[in-house]
Amino acid sequence: MCMTNSKKWHLERLLFLIAGSFSLVGLAVGFFISPWGYALNLLVAVNMILNATVGFCPMAIPLKSFGVKSCDYRLTGEN
Repeated sequence: MCMTNSKKWHLERLLFLIAGSFSLVGLAVGFFISPWGYALNLLVAVNMILNATVGFCPMAIPLKSFGVKSCDYRLTGEN
């Protein structure tokens, strides 16, 4: 993962924000409303594992269509 200043919102940073938010919502729904809310956490975990293993993330498709750029350290020369 590349280090950026806190003012830049690259694709990878937004993906972590969205995954964390969905996970917290799933926990809240599971705890306060219905145990089926924990299924949202399962879906988030499956998507994160899918992204880590094969590099595909379904949430990245709409984000890229909105024009969010990826922070690829290989292209910028940063570590």
